[in-house]
Amino acid sequence: MKVLVTGGAGYIGSVTAKALEEAGHTPVILDSLLTGPLAFVRDRIFYEGDIADRALLRRIVDEHPDIEATIHMAARIVVPESVELPYEYYRDNVAKSLELFDELDSLGKSRVLFSSSASLYALKDDFEVTESDPLAPNSPYARTKRMMEEVLQDMAVATGLRAIILRYFNPIGSDPDLESGIYAKEPSHVLGQLVMAARGQKDAFTITGTDLPTRDGTGIRDYIHVWDLARAHVRAVERFDEVLAAAGEPSVVINVGAGSGVTVRELLTAFENVYGQEVPTREAPPRPGDAVGAFANVDRSVRLLDWRTELSLEDAIASALAWGEKRQEILGYE
Repeated sequence: MKVLVTGGAGYIGSVTAKALEEAGHTPVILDSLLTGPLAFVRDRIFYEGDIADRALLRRIVDEHPDIEATIHMAARIVVPESVELPYEYYRDNVAKSLELFDELDSLGKSRVLFSSSASLYALKDDFEVTESDPLAPNSPYARTKRMMEEVLQDMAVATGLRAIILRYFNPIGSDPDLESGIYAKEPSHVLGQLVMAARGQKDAFTITGTDLPTRDGTGIRDYIHVWDLARAHVRAVERFDEVLAAAGEPSVVINVGAGSGVTVRELLTAFENVYGQEVPTREAPPRPGDAVGAFANVDRSVRLLDWRTELSLEDAIASALAWGEKRQEILGYE
């Protein structure tokens, strides 16, 4: 099938496009290139433009009437930046997505697979969260994701749109062939920071938050190899109608994670074991908008998607390190 992938020049989008191709499907990329690099598009069908450009969306569907689903990944995603730039986050993540969804409905392209976030969940004592647990998004970024979930859920009731909402946990690692990966010159996420410190691009890795209510005082996350995450999208696209039929609703939320929690200190230990050397570290308070964290209960993804992770934390760390060596060749910078 053909699948429209918004944000398909980005980190997760480009890896998902590869996974779609490996499963025999054809991704059609729509990306503004605001952040994602053109190099990640490779030789795929590509439209440069805005998700809110209705004329462009009509042209894409006119030229590819056999598009069967849309994977909507295009978004601003940096939590501290969202605290500083709330207008830009609400405009690009919420207002523009609303235009996209309405136009897709008008065009009869009803299947939408939406990238949401585990940062929506309220803090739980045991950190394991199910899709029905309370939500308490604590940054503008997270609140944009929650708003879009509600928009999709309401539109799925009132219109022909149907939605599978994937709440991502913490994607790490790279494309298995090292053709794409993290592209930010200084990644804001923890593994990117670790790679930079290990490669001498930073003088130390900063542990942000050391007195949090976790087993060692540092934030807890559920790290999932981006290739596993990409394959979850393929499974959801392939089983779209079946998943919603099983759920008995016009929309459904599904956690996609490894199903286990790893603290920052535990991640540091695993990283040093894979890397073979110690990484210099320092400690600092949490960043604005940072969450203590959570990990996924994945019972629903197993039941509805017949999907679970196959790659380990160590696999993801090794691929991130390998990408750190490769990205100069792909992107022209380290």
